[in-house]
Amino acid sequence: MHVGVLQVRLHVPEANSLKEKRQIVKSILDRARNRFGVAAAEIGENDVHRIAVLGFASVSGSHSHAQEIVDKLLDGLRAHPAARVIEHELEVL
Repeated sequence: MHVGVLQVRLHVPEANSLKEKRQIVKSILDRARNRFGVAAAEIGENDVHRIAVLGFASVSGSHSHAQEIVDKLLDGLRAHPAARVIEHELEVL
């Protein structure tokens, strides 16, 4: 069993309130779950309206497949129009 873990810190410039941030974050998390089959959650900066820290995990039978999933997920996050990846940590265990 191999686990791909991705943590990202996002800047959400369009969020002018926590409510707007939650809507954008929820959309990002739902899309990641549906498109990549990952576990996903907001894991930090809950009270800051323009910063979000998200965590994702994927379980696979092969190291290369787990790596591929988190790599594609990161590419998708980088292309998101409402958020910008500030930093990320990626690991396959």
